[in-house]
Amino acid sequence: MSRITDLFRKKNQRVLNVYCTAGYPRLNSTMEVMKALQDNGADMIELGMPYSDPLADGPVIQASGSKALENGMSISTLFGQLKELRTTIRLPVLLMGYMNPVLQYGFEKFCAAASAVGIDGLILPDLPIYEFETEYGPVIKKYGLDFVFLITPETFPERIAKVDSLSSGFLYAVSSSSTTGKDKDLNGQRAYFEKLHEMRLRNPVLVGFGIKDKNTFETTCKYTNGAIIGTAYIKALENAKDINAATAAFLKPILGA
Repeated sequence: MSRITDLFRKKNQRVLNVYCTAGYPRLNSTMEVMKALQDNGADMIELGMPYSDPLADGPVIQASGSKALENGMSISTLFGQLKELRTTIRLPVLLMGYMNPVLQYGFEKFCAAASAVGIDGLILPDLPIYEFETEYGPVIKKYGLDFVFLITPETFPERIAKVDSLSSGFLYAVSSSSTTGKDKDLNGQRAYFEKLHEMRLRNPVLVGFGIKDKNTFETTCKYTNGAIIGTAYIKALENAKDINAATAAFLKPILGA
């Protein structure tokens, strides 16, 4: 059983997955940020691999990625930082990024390295279903990694059922068809969330894009298994002198701790 599956088996509701950018705010911040998230109540970590052309990311996460690239972050550097990942981090960890740098690194080499350091799953939004089924999915499975597909309010039920059958770990339900970081009326997406609930999907559902505080987190948790927070946390880290203190200050009001 993967760490992600085990998490949802133990805690099926109010799961909080927090996105952070590898190499931000400083090159060597990666493990410090992840440890702070673990120590302050996050249930899962989505570790973003910075890329120069991140199609789904809003300006805040794009800026964090640009800063990380300026700091010297690369996939090779990241795997070097993650060598001791499982000596300190017990939470499920996913790598989120885009196909271009992964293919440049070498897809199977990437999956092997991710598995070797203890990564649990991948989110690659620009990997099409057909290529996943025919070429990349078997490689991902070979190395014991979960793979998470994204769906949107415009995704047809047939496609939702299809990606649910292919995904493992959870489904990433984008709250609206836009980039990260924009304000969303989550209550206005009630019909979308209820549709997902009624479909009795095989995978748990986490909602991302627009989750930023206690109110948006609670709204999301009424209808799904939990939420993904990214942009708001990146903002909290931007000028942080003490990463753990900034993380605690950010998560405490959301979780009601």
